[in-house]
Amino acid sequence: MAERGKNENVREIWEPGQKPRIKLSLACKPTDRSVYLRVMVNQRQIQAEITRDNILSAAAEEIYRVGFQAASIAEILKNLGISKGALYHHFPSKQALGYAVIDDIFYTATDELWESALNQEDPILGLREMIEEKADKLEGRSLHCGCPINNLAQEMSPVDEGFRLRIEKVYANWHRRVHNALAGAQQRGLMRDDVDASEVAYFIIACMQGATGLAKNAQNCNIFKAAIKGLMTYLDDLRKQPG
Repeated sequence: MAERGKNENVREIWEPGQKPRIKLSLACKPTDRSVYLRVMVNQRQIQAEITRDNILSAAAEEIYRVGFQAASIAEILKNLGISKGALYHHFPSKQALGYAVIDDIFYTATDELWESALNQEDPILGLREMIEEKADKLEGRSLHCGCPINNLAQEMSPVDEGFRLRIEKVYANWHRRVHNALAGAQQRGLMRDDVDASEVAYFIIACMQGATGLAKNAQNCNIFKAAIKGLMTYLDDLRKQPG
C-alpha cells in the first residue's frame, strides 16, 4: 500500500477476495469559515476518490470471479451498498468500468509481481523464486479463477478493441520488465550472451500464462508444477558458465 500524503487517502492494492475498507476522518474542524469550506470541499473530493477506488476494487473482484461479460453491476452495487447513480457518476458505462479495472487495478497488481521478482541483482534467481512461490500458492481461488489478464485476453480481446489494446499494454509492460532485467544480467555477466533477451522474455511470459491456463482448466495445481519444470531447467541453462 502506497501513501500519497500525510492526510490523504491511502489506496489499497487489490487482491482477489479483498473487500474495500477505507474510511475517512477529519482530526479537527477549523474555526475560520473560509478554511473550513476549503477543508470540506477537499473532504468531498477525497470521499469521491475513495468511492471510486471502492467501486474499482469491487468490480475487479466481480470480473475476476465471473469474467467481464457475466459481471453484474447489481452485484457490485449490493456488495458496496451504493446506488447505481453513485457508480455511473464515476463510470458512464459498464465498458468504461471494465477499462478502468484493467488500467487502475490489474495493471498495477500484476506489474508488482514481476517487479518484485526482477528487482534484484540476479533476475534469473528472482524469476525462479517467483515461479516456485506461485506453484506453492496456486490453490483455492487463484487456481479456480487463474490469471485475470489471461482471462480477459481470452474473453474480450476478440470482441472489444479497447480491451485488447489495454491487455496488450499489460503484456508489453511485462515483456519490457523481463527483457530489461535479463539484458542487465547479460551485461553483468550473469546470463549467456548467445541468447536474445527479448525472445527469452516472450518465452517466459508465454510459459507462465500457458501453465496457469492449463492448471485452471483442469483445476489441478500439479499440472502447473509439471508444466514449469521445463521452464525452470531453461532458466538454469540461461546462466553464463564460468570460464
